[in-house]
Amino acid sequence: MVASNEFNPADVTKGDQFTSFNVEDFPVPHGRDEVWRFIALRNLRGLHNGEFAPATSQMITVTTPEGVTTETVAPGDARLGTAGAPADRVAAQAWCSMPEAQIVTVAADAQVTDPVEITITGAGDGVTSFGATSIQVGHHAEVTIVLKYVGSGTHADNVEFVIGDGAQVTVVVDAAWNNDAVHLSHQVVLMGRDAVLRHNTAIFGGEIVRIVPRVAFTAPGADAEMLGVYFADAGQYFENRLLVDHSVPSCRSRVFYKGALQGPTAAEAAASKDAEERVKEARTCWVGDVLIRPNAQKTDTYETNNNLILTDGARADAIPNLEIQTGEIAGAGHAATVGRFDDLHIFYLQSRGIPEAEARRLIIRGFFSEVISRIPVESLREDLEERVAEELAKISA
Repeated sequence: MVASNEFNPADVTKGDQFTSFNVEDFPVPHGRDEVWRFIALRNLRGLHNGEFAPATSQMITVTTPEGVTTETVAPGDARLGTAGAPADRVAAQAWCSMPEAQIVTVAADAQVTDPVEITITGAGDGVTSFGATSIQVGHHAEVTIVLKYVGSGTHADNVEFVIGDGAQVTVVVDAAWNNDAVHLSHQVVLMGRDAVLRHNTAIFGGEIVRIVPRVAFTAPGADAEMLGVYFADAGQYFENRLLVDHSVPSCRSRVFYKGALQGPTAAEAAASKDAEERVKEARTCWVGDVLIRPNAQKTDTYETNNNLILTDGARADAIPNLEIQTGEIAGAGHAATVGRFDDLHIFYLQSRGIPEAEARRLIIRGFFSEVISRIPVESLREDLEERVAEELAKISA
């Protein structure tokens, strides 16, 4: 295995990326590193090079419906890190710097009807928080987990999901940060035989948010779906960088992310004409890596990312990667798009008497609804729809 910023020989896959719990095993990243080339390292507030503000533990609350327990543990607890080690320096820094960690356990065979709500609150301006949250789901359990990030500050964490045989787990990661927050999250999922994962990500808040989910299968029959929505305004940078590692036969995966971006509003652009620093553009990056190893026969996988550019001053990067090392698969494919409104769609709605501005809003709502409608928590679906509506109100501002 090789470090993330070293040259990768032809026989080394994305799944062989170097991992370690020790931050000193990773060199300080620079802008030419493949896994860091889209993000502005100078804006990470020292998370990447150790020059961060005074650190504290993450502020976390967990609800515990029947069948669920939680406990705060020391960083050396043997149950931590069983799904995998950090794959980049920031994640390793979070691991080495956390004063404590949280373990959430779902009992085997538990049928948990109420969502497990995990809320992590930023420590505020001038403070850096680090944490790790390990979610252990017993065999044949069923549970929905809502992981929500709120507040301000600089935060880096590791989140792991260890999913037992036959368990069915729905995860909703809701990055609802204030717009001055910086958050880098490394997530690892380890799936047992016939396990089912429905992983949903929503990013609407934060100055910089980078979420790196990595899914690995340990036995045949597992099924993983990863859905995501994000909406970036001027000055925001959102990155989703995924890896789905198929190493065993007869597993299924689907990846489907949608994002929209809008640059500075007319008022912001006018106000910045005489300013020393112009309003920053909206930026997003989506990287979807799917690896099918030689022993992963009968794999069925597909990944899609669609991005809608709403105004000038916005840029989206979409990079799907599919590595196939066996010809005995059920199916594999990928697609990614970055584009503006379809003028024909707007013309059609206008021909039905709908004003242009309202036609644009309807198209954007429909664009996102394909993903939002699949989130199983009704209150969160409604909340995300309201956030989309709030973003749309800014377009004509």
